[in-house]
Amino acid sequence: MSTAHWSTQDTPIGPFTAVVAPDGAVLASGWTADVDALLPQVSPALRPSGLRERRDLGAVSTAVRRYHAGELDAADLVPVRQRSGEFLQHAWDVLRTVPAGKPVTYSDFAALAGRPSAVRAAASACARNAAALFVPCHRVLRIGGALGGFRWGVDVKRWLLDHETGVGA
Repeated sequence: MSTAHWSTQDTPIGPFTAVVAPDGAVLASGWTADVDALLPQVSPALRPSGLRERRDLGAVSTAVRRYHAGELDAADLVPVRQRSGEFLQHAWDVLRTVPAGKPVTYSDFAALAGRPSAVRAAASACARNAAALFVPCHRVLRIGGALGGFRWGVDVKRWLLDHETGVGA
């Protein structure tokens, strides 16, 4: 792959970094200032051969600002590019349909993805998601409402869920 661009911006819950392909698709993103922490999550087939920092990533940076300011669907139409097996790719597409403020359980997510008995595979899709926020894996909870894990920390996941339901607003 060619050179990708990256940018870090401040958010209410800490720095957020995104890595974007030349065509504007998000390859990786998350609440970190360390771009190198994102690269291992990118499929080797999509991993850029080089990185250049940019102050602004256009639609991606705008979506991040708008989301954190309360426009909860701001990231919905930003293109994302991830590669893996058929189920994981489908599961990531399904995650993008889970609306803000309406989290689902891992069991619900597996059923939405068409494989109700594949709860562990659904959890794996969340764990292997490289494009946090744009593929909102934070909207998947354990049965009973427990948060479960999140690459960027449970405190970040709690903030995101509270932000999307208006708690603390």
